[in-house]
Amino acid sequence: MAVQTEPNPLIAGLERFPVPPTTLVIFGATGDLSRRKLLPALYNLAHEGSLPERFNLVGASRREQSDEEFRAEAKEAIESFSRRPPDEHVLEGLLGRMSYLSVPFDDPAGYERIAARLLELDDEHGAPLNKAHYLSVAPEYFPVIISKLKEHKLNYSREVDVRVVIEKPFGTDLASAQQLQEVVSSAFRESQVFRIDHYLGKETVQNMLALRFSNLMFEPVWSRSYIDHVQITAAEDLGIGSRAGYYDASGALRDLVQNHMMQLVTLLCMEPPVSFDADKVRDEKVKVLDAMRAPTAEEVVHSTVRAQYTGGTVAGEEVPAYREEDGVPDDSRTETYAALRLEVENWRWAGVPIVLRTGKRLARKVTEIAVMLKPVPTTAFGGHEGSVGAQPNQIVMTLQPNEGVSISIGAKIPGTRLRIRPVNMEFNYGTSFMSQSPEAYERLIMDAMRGEATLFTRADEALGQWRIIDPILSAWKDADSEPLESYEAGSAGPEAAERLLGDDRRWRGL
Repeated sequence: MAVQTEPNPLIAGLERFPVPPTTLVIFGATGDLSRRKLLPALYNLAHEGSLPERFNLVGASRREQSDEEFRAEAKEAIESFSRRPPDEHVLEGLLGRMSYLSVPFDDPAGYERIAARLLELDDEHGAPLNKAHYLSVAPEYFPVIISKLKEHKLNYSREVDVRVVIEKPFGTDLASAQQLQEVVSSAFRESQVFRIDHYLGKETVQNMLALRFSNLMFEPVWSRSYIDHVQITAAEDLGIGSRAGYYDASGALRDLVQNHMMQLVTLLCMEPPVSFDADKVRDEKVKVLDAMRAPTAEEVVHSTVRAQYTGGTVAGEEVPAYREEDGVPDDSRTETYAALRLEVENWRWAGVPIVLRTGKRLARKVTEIAVMLKPVPTTAFGGHEGSVGAQPNQIVMTLQPNEGVSISIGAKIPGTRLRIRPVNMEFNYGTSFMSQSPEAYERLIMDAMRGEATLFTRADEALGQWRIIDPILSAWKDADSEPLESYEAGSAGPEAAERLLGDDRRWRGL
């Protein structure tokens, strides 16, 4: 007689979404992003049984090497960077699905080899498989590869879905983003395009929608009537490492604000969508961008701050100034810190300052969104020794290093007198769900193969973000003859950034 077993309640909500049979082509498969993020993410998806039964990975890079050499490199990358120690059986199974092609990105013969390999893999499986082209390459190769995919008819199939995944940055300013979009739209329909922003794969970013729209307690206060201002911080304690070539040409504003942080603003401020289908969500995000006015050159002076770190001490270690880092020009004016003040000029948010800051070599690593509520309309709780009185409540969503949400409330200090101080109610992913959050790239790679676009940036979003940031870049370029603000490595940033908050507001401590 069969034994009846009760369903395990701990796996509720952890069902695996079906992923159609897919061949994933990674352009730049031997690069740093592939080694550190993409290959480990694919291993963890395989470990959890989330990859389709019929799955292939074709690595495509300019380097000459054999399939065996690529598999050995992939194994070493997974063993070094996977969030869990690899299981030998699972790892060998994944490696067996990998192959490699040497493809100079502007060489037509390389794309003929890709087409032949894809046809071979389809024949092996007895049916055509979906195709996903992942562009893990330097941005200057995006239009080159996309154009070649079109020329060699690798951009479309009548039988299966063909998709392209484009890493950031999508352009370096508004004009270049528009030019890139013209190339993309000439080869792929928008439904085929997945512009990746790994911040959107983080659990706390996704949880922002759950926090706002599944908890009635937040909806009444989520407006200008109760919110005083919003602070969004993306601070790093590290320097630029070996990225001087990229970073000095980019700077903090392009590197983090234009993409990651602007996406956080849209998710924080969007209206409830009719449904959580990809385009319904992205429609609401675009409305937020449409409600944000691009600053004039005169406004940039008062609404932004840029700065560069000098030498200092971080975590007890002496570190050099930015201009002393390897590969950085002695006269570089690239900002390693950027802060700006924005407003969403619609009914819900009009008049609420939204201030953003990001920087290298700051006091600690933290990415958070802090919603600062207005103070209570009474001073009755002040005046007692040891009491700080009723402080404004804060709702803080932390993305890293530890994902979670905290809410500060005023509470009475034990004793005979009515003394008040803030205390935190905290929700932490690790302790609440007793599991490790998946890496952002795990979710995003799986969604791209499924064709689920909610966590990817649509063309009008990407261009809308540039519309707001582009005038700031132009104004900063025009002011290059003026002195550049500085801040000591290991500090909270330049003092000049305090003026962006106005009144008696202060940045949250780092």
